[in-house]
Amino acid sequence: MLTIIVPVFNEKKFIRKILKKIIKIKNIKKQVIVVDDGSTDGTTEILNKEFKNLKIIDKIIFHETNKGKGAAIKSAQKYIRGDYIGIQDADLEYNPKDLIKIYKFIKKNNFDVVYGSRVLNKNKYQNTRNFTHLIRIWGNVFLTNVSNIINNQNLTDAHTCYKVFKSKIFKRINLKEKGFAFCPEVTTKLSKRNLYIKEIPISYNGRTYGDGKKISSFDGLIALFSLIKYKFFIN
Repeated sequence: MLTIIVPVFNEKKFIRKILKKIIKIKNIKKQVIVVDDGSTDGTTEILNKEFKNLKIIDKIIFHETNKGKGAAIKSAQKYIRGDYIGIQDADLEYNPKDLIKIYKFIKKNNFDVVYGSRVLNKNKYQNTRNFTHLIRIWGNVFLTNVSNIINNQNLTDAHTCYKVFKSKIFKRINLKEKGFAFCPEVTTKLSKRNLYIKEIPISYNGRTYGDGKKISSFDGLIALFSLIKYKFFIN
């Protein structure tokens, strides 16, 4: 079974669409955990009114205040019942069909961890188009390269949302980062356990800040600091 964790913060525009896409996924057994991370735009009301009592949504967790993506994932960690766990952002940048592709791949090949890469086997034009902003492209390249050097890896997209883990591994990770630095934290902690991370290509439809994109350049600096922190100072 695949546990799908959906962190949500102020996604009134997309929350119905993404959850309906997940609900429509057939031919796999799944557990869906939604974490509303202190939304203030009406997302909470939609979840309570339209999805709270659906049996196919296993659990909805409500944070009273916004704590960050990492905190939302950590809140869901103890409720995981699946053999594998994947993370699905609520903003429709990622297609749930790709998450299922990763899940089937990791099961078939018995990998411990598989990342969905937004740039693997794609050319520079496609990268530019999909990421919507040159700063985001080069920021992702820079952080991935630093991650590879620090963690002795060869990833193409270390900060992708689509990460699928064997649950027995993911449950052992003591998550500490509350925000987007969850990504460098978990990648570094996997590396310190000498776990191989496999990548497969996925589609990506990046949105702009005008569309509600939340990650910023400051988050990139925090990610850089987190890579160093969890590699050399904190387990």
